[in-house]
Amino acid sequence: MIQWHWISSAICLVGMLLFTITGITLNHPTEITVEPEVTTLSAELPAKILASVSDISPEGNAPLPAELARWLTTQFGRRVGSRPAEWTEDEIYLSLQGPGSDAWLAIDRVTGDVEFEQTNRGWVAYFNDLHKGRNTGVAWKWFIDIFAIATLVFCITGLFLLYFHARHRRMTWPLVTLGLIIPLLLAMLLVH
Repeated sequence: MIQWHWISSAICLVGMLLFTITGITLNHPTEITVEPEVTTLSAELPAKILASVSDISPEGNAPLPAELARWLTTQFGRRVGSRPAEWTEDEIYLSLQGPGSDAWLAIDRVTGDVEFEQTNRGWVAYFNDLHKGRNTGVAWKWFIDIFAIATLVFCITGLFLLYFHARHRRMTWPLVTLGLIIPLLLAMLLVH
């Protein structure tokens, strides 16, 4: 039990610090304000890429051609990857949301004009979005789930260790009970 407890606590340590600090920042959004930084850029597609985009006729959602994605990434410094874009006869629209930021780009399929806008809300928003798993991708969602399981193991083994050592520590169960009653009373009486 002790081995499971210390291994799970070692795995969870940095994550628990991150989630604890961001829990505080999420709980005080009006006290921690950052002026969003908005960047707007424009460009024009090279003739070769414009011709290849004009020849494609998807309606609805489809990823951008690799050559176009590479050009956009180089041009705007924001990795485009293989996310699905919204294709219409006249325009391609791509949402590029990420933790702590929102971005989009629109490509006029007739003229080749490209508009890009990015809103960066700073480091606090970045870490808050990691906490919530907002716009973080599949790998981070898996990390959160595995971290939650490791934290659960840490807590359950801690409870068993409390049980094993309780006879030598008289205040164990009154403190555990207090840890249960305080949030329960606050939720029942003061949360509305």
